[in-house]
Amino acid sequence: MPTYQYQCTECGNGLEAVQKFTDEALTTCPDCQGKLRKVFSAVGVVFKGSGFYRTDSRSSSSSSVSSSSTASSSPSPAASAPAASPAPAASSSAAS
Repeated sequence: MPTYQYQCTECGNGLEAVQKFTDEALTTCPDCQGKLRKVFSAVGVVFKGSGFYRTDSRSSSSSSVSSSSTASSSPSPAASAPAASPAPAASSSAAS
């Protein structure tokens, strides 16, 4: 069962309550009978075991060789661009 944190809007009193997911949220402060609101905070997450890192599912030699060989052997999209594309960029930079 999760632990919920509440804070009173009237007196500022903070309290924690262990509740089921199906339980209704607390609404009244036990000290001053003011209105309670839930306090949300960051949750710490720890990933244990294998499979959470990029290098866990493949060997380091095959991934680095395949990515570097495909990048150097394939032509870049910019090399196949028409010659007219760079011309407007050059004229606009010359005008500035």
